[in-house]
Amino acid sequence: MRIAVFGGSFDPVHTEHIRLTQAAIEELGLDKLFVMPAHAPPHKPGKELSPDADRLEMCRLAFADCPKVEVSDYEISQGGTSFTYLTCRHFKEQYPSAEIFWIVGTDMLRDFPTWRHPEDILKNVTLAVCGRAETDGWWEEEQREFTQKFGVEFKRFSYNGAAVSSTKIRVLAGAGMRLTPLVSENVEKYIQEKGLYKIENADRALSLETPPRQAHSLRVAELAASRAVALKLSENKAIAAALFHDCAKNLEENSPYLDGFMPPIKWGDIPREVYHQFAGAFIAEKWFGVTDDEVLDAIRYHTSARPNMGELEKLIFLADMLEAARNYEGVDELRTLFFKGKDLDECLTEALRQTLLFLQKKGGEIYPLTQAAYDFYAQKQN
Repeated sequence: MRIAVFGGSFDPVHTEHIRLTQAAIEELGLDKLFVMPAHAPPHKPGKELSPDADRLEMCRLAFADCPKVEVSDYEISQGGTSFTYLTCRHFKEQYPSAEIFWIVGTDMLRDFPTWRHPEDILKNVTLAVCGRAETDGWWEEEQREFTQKFGVEFKRFSYNGAAVSSTKIRVLAGAGMRLTPLVSENVEKYIQEKGLYKIENADRALSLETPPRQAHSLRVAELAASRAVALKLSENKAIAAALFHDCAKNLEENSPYLDGFMPPIKWGDIPREVYHQFAGAFIAEKWFGVTDDEVLDAIRYHTSARPNMGELEKLIFLADMLEAARNYEGVDELRTLFFKGKDLDECLTEALRQTLLFLQKKGGEIYPLTQAAYDFYAQKQN
């Protein structure tokens, strides 16, 4: 008997998961494949997951037409951190004579040496590895390194899936946008009916933006969400701040949404490029019911920055500068710094320095709040 276990957060399960399991069943000649949502993935400490029951139900819906797939609640029923070595022991005890595979993509393969007791895992299962948007021949060097380190080979199956991101799906759901074809229709319906990932009134805020600006806001949200957990920030707050951050960007000054808005005068005349951040915080609070001060401040200072910013403010400021469509001299260096270390201060200081140099070169107006922010963080770094 040949079985395989495919674990993950599945928050939510998406169409690449389905295609991967179908390929594994066919290529590995499996009699059964267990899809198993984790209760608390060890590689995502502090990660806010959707309720266990919802992730299980979405998996059941997604794989309802896959006769060889069984959705397992084993790790969820165990509670605590879902360590793979313990789960592999369980399945070996349950199926002592079976050949057991543990399915991973290349991203997880490269992280495998950092897993808890990897040698114990390999005593009980064989890793079955597929590519995730890899180039041809990716596996040859990976196999050599793996065998050299662990003394066994992994089993490669030829599926090379697209790099679909569950984070992106959560952002789209938060924005009230369609999720197919990234998820199956029955999973999309479940997400909508349960209100999973929903950011209240984000769709209304995005409706004030032009289509290109909406696309930008979604990219900012995806980038911010991808870094939030490592910074011990709420992914939900990061997505919310990003989806609202430019809600005033495309409005005229006589827009009814700005009735009663008074720009701050403490920092002098506000350049047009900066005006929308203050207006956006006003609109988010007055019209769309945003009450979280951290989210409002992240909107309020996402263009200018300011001294002594909160962590969410830093995250949105930088995600706005570094989202995937940004292309300017120095952006790659900043992106490297963005994912480096335990905080964002080094990246923030360099981003502010580059901003000031850019404004100086083009003869643009330097807003005093931005200069003050750079002076604060440069001194802090030194």
